[in-house]
Amino acid sequence: QVQIVESGGGSVQPGGSLRLSCAPSGFSKDYYAVTWFRQAPAKEREGVSGITIADARIYYTDSVKGRFTFFRDKVNRTVTLDMNNLQPEDTGVYYCAVDTQGNSWYGIFRAQAYDIWGQGTQVTVSS
Repeated sequence: QVQIVESGGGSVQPGGSLRLSCAPSGFSKDYYAVTWFRQAPAKEREGVSGITIADARIYYTDSVKGRFTFFRDKVNRTVTLDMNNLQPEDTGVYYCAVDTQGNSWYGIFRAQAYDIWGQGTQVTVSS
């Protein structure tokens, strides 16, 4: 059974750090991309950071560059997102998503490209 298990959310003050983990399992073949999305209240889901598996290229949305670090463990097929210098605008539910069809080729941060999603983990940044 295909599933994604996420962990690591929580509440921190501005300037704090968190690490998110994502463990996809049950996939019979490799997939095309793994990406972290987030959704704040009353806002659309947005791509934060992801990797295209074929070339191991990592992408970041502009607002997190220099603060977030994406890492994929190829052996265990897990991904982590280290988030530093967190700000209130980083608050939201963070989702790990997998593209098994290749549709992320048209844009790694297109949510419609991903067909397998985790349950989400809450990140709250507040003083």
